[in-house]
Amino acid sequence: MPPISNKQIDTHERIYNFVLRVLKLLASLPKTSINLIIIDQCGRSVSSVGANDQEADACESRRDFIAKYSIVKKEVKETNYWIRLTGDINPELKDRIISLQHEGKEILLIVSSIIKKSKINKTEKEDL
Repeated sequence: MPPISNKQIDTHERIYNFVLRVLKLLASLPKTSINLIIIDQCGRSVSSVGANDQEADACESRRDFIAKYSIVKKEVKETNYWIRLTGDINPELKDRIISLQHEGKEILLIVSSIIKKSKINKTEKEDL
């Protein structure tokens, strides 16, 4: 497993805060039949983001680390979809949604970079 840097610790905190913000948004949504579907689906995907990020932090192998962050990436993409849909269905929350959409995209880029660098480092060590 790659050593943990201060940047990764900041990433963990950033992911935690993103998850928290999304869950608070979901809790504030009107409980319409459509929003209930979004609350359930988005709640599941965003909570998986945080849980898998924490699991990656405890991985004992680089392979498992990459696998966990690959799940984080997929779940962030799904969460971003649900956030976008939430904004389109609840236009009165558009300002709040825009900030979450931006953060979701940033986290997706960060996680993608972590995966890519971990794969490169794995390949480099195998070549030695």
